[in-house]
Amino acid sequence: MLDIRFVRENPELVRENIRKKFQDSKLPLVDTVIELDEKRRAAISEADQLRSNRNSLSKKIGMLMGQAKKEPSKLEEAEAVKKQVTEQAERLAELQKLEAELEAELHHNMLLIPQIIDESVPIGKDDSENVEVERFGEAAIPDFPIPYHTEIMDSFNGIDLDAAGRVSGSGFYYLLGDIARLHEAVLAYGRDFMISKGFTYCIPPFMIHGNVVEGVMSQTDMDGMMYKIEGEDLYLIGTSEHSMIGRFIDQILPAGKLPQTLTSYSPCFRKEKGAHGIEERGIYRIHQFEKQEMIVVCKPEESKEWYEKLWRYSVELFRSLDIPVRQLECCSGDLADLKVKSCDIEAWSPRQGKFFEVCSCSNLGDAQARRLRIRYKDESGKTQLCHTLNNTCVAPPRMLIAFLENNLQADGTVKIPEVLRPYMGGTEQLTPNAR
Repeated sequence: MLDIRFVRENPELVRENIRKKFQDSKLPLVDTVIELDEKRRAAISEADQLRSNRNSLSKKIGMLMGQAKKEPSKLEEAEAVKKQVTEQAERLAELQKLEAELEAELHHNMLLIPQIIDESVPIGKDDSENVEVERFGEAAIPDFPIPYHTEIMDSFNGIDLDAAGRVSGSGFYYLLGDIARLHEAVLAYGRDFMISKGFTYCIPPFMIHGNVVEGVMSQTDMDGMMYKIEGEDLYLIGTSEHSMIGRFIDQILPAGKLPQTLTSYSPCFRKEKGAHGIEERGIYRIHQFEKQEMIVVCKPEESKEWYEKLWRYSVELFRSLDIPVRQLECCSGDLADLKVKSCDIEAWSPRQGKFFEVCSCSNLGDAQARRLRIRYKDESGKTQLCHTLNNTCVAPPRMLIAFLENNLQADGTVKIPEVLRPYMGGTEQLTPNAR
């Protein structure tokens, strides 16, 4: 969310940013919030004046009442002033109600105005115009066929979608045996990988209050993603970033405690199941999955450097598992409203002969910090807003798809990269059950 003062002083810049994101329907919001802000400030000014008048009138009443003992005519004058005080008190109550209404309406509209994007973000309408920046590893297609990921899992008796459908419906799964163990191994490896980078491991709450949801994501994303607990002000998290950033709500952090670098494990729950088609079958898009996340809360001048570090950690981790990846810069039209800059790390799918998203790295500037009032004191003692960043570390089962396809051998076995073997009891390869 932007600072209303910034919008007031830079309306054309805010409009141009909206155009760059191809959200022209939001252009009227700029005039709306400026008008609401003007009315709100006028109400505040009038209310402040009435409060000041009330103090002076109260003194005047006291003086007149004192004089009335000697001059009875002063009593009538005092009653007139009392009537004036009553009228102003009624007007003050009206203004306080109006101020609250204007504040709520202003806040709602401000939430809809997108964050100012970084000048380096490529301009484009949607994800089809995202820009490939760099590739890491050889994206090769083997000389043997790669089965669909659920077929690979099934060869190890590692998945049961039918039972999950009977128990929970579509978008759920049972993982079994070696595949379930591999799932947990990848998460554990991701955890230790981030700890080795100096991040503090955390297991956060898996449910959060509505004000935290509003603080970490846009209303559109909230409605399309979040599961609400019926009858309670609680939502199941769609990613642990939500509760991890929420941890710092209403906090003023000492400058010496920044940056806060945390890596968190959680299950994630999401309403959307995505588009339909061959690549949406199986466990590609699901309602429930587990993830290892990384988040950073830092000073504004440090956020660009941390953005570079975070996405490179993803590249390093995936390459250590023998998975080729590429960095894809998200264009303006593909950025969520709170994001200043974002990129996807996409893994190579030898079966499809193309890359697909496995990590999303984002710099949100001060957007979340402003909504949640996450601040720090700078060297001069002045209170400033922090910047927040997040990135996926590993998110099986999608990460498992990339792992299985890239480590599948011609004989149907799956190679276990050296870094993962300690988490698999020393196992060097998985062998299909039929063998």
